[in-house]
Formats: sequence, structure tokens, C-alpha cells
Amino acid sequence: MLGLSITLLIIALIAALLGFTGIAGAAVGIAKIVFVVFLVLFVVSLLFGRRRVV
Repeated sequence: MLGLSITLLIIALIAALLGFTGIAGAAVGIAKIVFVVFLVLFVVSLLFGRRRVV
């Protein structure tokens, strides 16, 4: 999921350099959403990964 976020940011940078501001803005928006979802899932996995029943 982090790879998808980085890929979308690279697409946004290339689109911005070529002058496609609408596409760049959309790619950045999607990348932000994917990155936040990644962070939430990462924190949840850290919290529940530490719980072990002994």
C-alpha cells in the first residue's frame, strides 16, 4: 500500500511537470488518502501484533 502511495506521488510529480494540473491534483489527493489508510493499518497491526496470549 505504501508502494501505491509513492507511485501515485511520482505520477503527480510527472503530471505537474508536464502541465496537467488537474491530473496532478487528483493523484496527490488519492495518494494522501492511501497513505493515511496505510498509516492507520500499520498502527493497528502494531497494537494487535504485540498482544500474545501466554
